[in-house]
Amino acid sequence: MRQRLPLFFIFMTLAIDAMGIGVVIPVMPQLIQEIEGGTVASAAVWGGIFSTVYALMQFLCGPLLGALSDRYGRRPLLLITLTVMSLDYVVVALAGNVWLLLGARVMGGIAASTRSVATAFIADISTPEQKAARFGLVGAAFGLGFVAGPLLGGILAEYGTRAPFWAAAALALGNMLLGLFILPETVTDAIRRPFHWKRANPWSTLLDLGRTERVGRLTFLFFLYQTAFFVYPAIWAYFAKERFGWGPGTIGLSLGLFGISLAIVQGWLIRYVLRWFGDRGAVLWGLLFNASVFLLLGLLESGRVALMLTPLAAIGAVVIPALQAMMSRAIPDNAQGGLQGLLTSAGALAMIVSPLVMSQVFWLSTAENAPFYMPGAPFLLSMALMIVCVVVFLGRKRMRP
Repeated sequence: MRQRLPLFFIFMTLAIDAMGIGVVIPVMPQLIQEIEGGTVASAAVWGGIFSTVYALMQFLCGPLLGALSDRYGRRPLLLITLTVMSLDYVVVALAGNVWLLLGARVMGGIAASTRSVATAFIADISTPEQKAARFGLVGAAFGLGFVAGPLLGGILAEYGTRAPFWAAAALALGNMLLGLFILPETVTDAIRRPFHWKRANPWSTLLDLGRTERVGRLTFLFFLYQTAFFVYPAIWAYFAKERFGWGPGTIGLSLGLFGISLAIVQGWLIRYVLRWFGDRGAVLWGLLFNASVFLLLGLLESGRVALMLTPLAAIGAVVIPALQAMMSRAIPDNAQGGLQGLLTSAGALAMIVSPLVMSQVFWLSTAENAPFYMPGAPFLLSMALMIVCVVVFLGRKRMRP
């Protein structure tokens, strides 16, 4: 019971972080066209810019918040960033032009960097044997955010494109108030370490920790996987509208199904997959499954089949918690915040690259003067990246704690 309430708070914090991506997906094409006009293809380009800026802030601030939490504790960082996130949603709800919306995405990306602190908290309170399963909660929380965000965006969009953001602001503020009363501090003097700007620099963190802690190859694999997997938030709304003619409600429903499946896979199924295959087998199985699903999504033309495939696409998401557990067990306890900052930056770097690349591939394959018409081209690119991930993973040496 002592750990359940704090874990619930962490779970909700990570879910609200994910909502920062999910809540905008169903309404973003309509919101951008409402503000700027233009076609779905041009809206996808703006959407890619917003997603990239959001991710860039996570990339820059993930190691900073992780390093600060190693020095000053997890609790103050989590409470402050939740407050900033609530204010960010208010700004989005009031934005009247794309530049204010862009500024809000900057602020939101900084606040969402708290993922590194939240996962470090989980590492602090978990034994080595518990880490893989509990890191699965991170993915389950992302799945819940992916359920709540798109559903909230799709349903409340009926009352206006700004309504979902007011609801999200209230959720973030409510979770901050909950944490104020139930969240303990897990950084003790035994594991506290001094703050250095070198560890707070994303490039230094990527190069330094990745090299010295022998997790560089897995970090690169983590980046490639996230780049491929982020095709969903980056392009799904535009792909579904262009290929199947879906509106915000159906898009929200499809992403809700995906999120529910993601939560089930990483919150429950991951335990059995790890038991059957181990960390290494789970990673390999997940990569191959994802490659197969991306191939199908890239080629299909039926909206009904796409709706059936959407929840199945989450089954391969066992990769991330298995990778996190492998790396977390390989480094000392006083570097957990730095490691999670490293992974937050690697994921954020993928979120910088993925929306830009995927939106451009979508535009090139759907614009009026496009050399060919294939809305599913981004998913075929993701399939190719999954195959590269398999090659990278099979070429690594086994890590020891």
